[in-house]
Order: sequence, then C-alpha cells, then structure tokens
Amino acid sequence: MQDRPTALELLRAVREFLEADVLPGLEGRRRFHALVAANVLGIVERELAGEEAQLEAQLARLAALPGLGAGEQPPALGALRERVRALETALAERIRRGEADAGPFADAVRAHVRATVVEKLAVSNPRWGSVQ
Repeated sequence: MQDRPTALELLRAVREFLEADVLPGLEGRRRFHALVAANVLGIVERELAGEEAQLEAQLARLAALPGLGAGEQPPALGALRERVRALETALAERIRRGEADAGPFADAVRAHVRATVVEKLAVSNPRWGSVQ
C-alpha cells in the first residue's frame, strides 16, 4: 500500500483534470468519451470510498435473514467481500427454490434486495436519491 497520494486522491485528481482541463476543449465523440471516462472515475471513487460500509450494512441485513448463518463479520475487507458474495449466492439459491415467494421471509428478502439496490444506485448515480 502506498502513502500519499491515495488511490482515491489519484482518481479524484484525474477526474477533476478531465472535467476542468480536457472536456472544455473537446467536441462530439471525443467529448462524449471523456464524459464517460470522468463518470467512470467518479463511480470508482464512490465505490472505493463507501465499499466497506456498504458491505457491512449488506452483511448485517443478510445476517438478519433466517437460515443464512451469516456468522461473525470478517476482519479484513477482502474476507468481508467474499463473505457477502457467498451469502448473496446462498440467498439467490433460496429465491430460485421458491423460499422467498411469500411470508415473512419474502418480506425480509424484498427489504434486503431493495436496500442493496438503492446502495448500488447511489454509487452509480449520487443524484439518484433526489429523483425518486
């Protein structure tokens, strides 16, 4: 791991350079591609900045669902990421088997899925919450 600048600082610097110095001088297709690149950098910034908190919230919701056996929260980010992925896979299997078609489990699953989608949309488009 490097000291400064951090990965987030580097991403922000490149995005700001594109937005402030490059985009104003571009037109047409090149402008569009530079806008896409700046947007991608913004998404990666937000994802890296909030990934751990988002995974922790997702794990807490999964742990509240009966029968998934979420267990303890892993101490490292990589392990947390793997644990959430494994639990989401197990949940998807239960959904495929029809276990979330009705009843309290179905309600809890819908609430979890909705919250997870909202979190992911906020990373992709931080203005999403203001257009709901």
